[in-house]
Amino acid sequence: MNQMQPTIKIMVVDDHDLVRHGLKSLLSSQEGIEVVAEASSGEQAIDYCRSNADTLDVIMMDINMPGIGGLEATQRIHASWKNIGIIIVSVHGDGPLPKKLLNGGARGYLSKGNKLEEMVSAIHDVHAGGCYIAKDIAQNLALSELSGDISPLDSLSQREIQVLMMIAQGKKNHTISDTLSLSPKTISTYRKRLHEKLDVSSDIEMLLLAIKYDILDSVK
Repeated sequence: MNQMQPTIKIMVVDDHDLVRHGLKSLLSSQEGIEVVAEASSGEQAIDYCRSNADTLDVIMMDINMPGIGGLEATQRIHASWKNIGIIIVSVHGDGPLPKKLLNGGARGYLSKGNKLEEMVSAIHDVHAGGCYIAKDIAQNLALSELSGDISPLDSLSQREIQVLMMIAQGKKNHTISDTLSLSPKTISTYRKRLHEKLDVSSDIEMLLLAIKYDILDSVK
């Protein structure tokens, strides 16, 4: 007699209501999967985990959101609750973000264009303790390694990428410092370091690099 498999408890994190509700509807229709929570920001996702981490199995995480965003949220959740598998669901299939997020604790990476069947496979693999990278994203990562195609953003730390994304979204030093719980002086240091590492002289030039190397959905 086959033992009944436990239901996989999911949280969907995306700041777009239609995307979030659409994912919830699609995943909830699958046997053995239950969407138990939604969040529209990284902060909301972390708050939910503080009280419910023991009953949560997998998080479907967007990247570009108001506040700390998906990169920072992934790092914080992975650091505190390693029992939760995080799967990135993003429009970003190449550039530096997939590698940064996988290094930051994500165990899965999907494109928003992937089919439902592939999302379900990713959820089951990650819930079982494995990893899952969509074929198109894995191919982009492999080709980037083979070709030696190095982006100037590859040299940045995960924190520097996070600050760059927030600067590119037009956020001021005090807003970034409040969001990331860092001092304004520290953010100024990051900004100066980014200018030096990327060999740019203004935030506008940084924005153009962010667009060129695909780390923004759009400037919010």
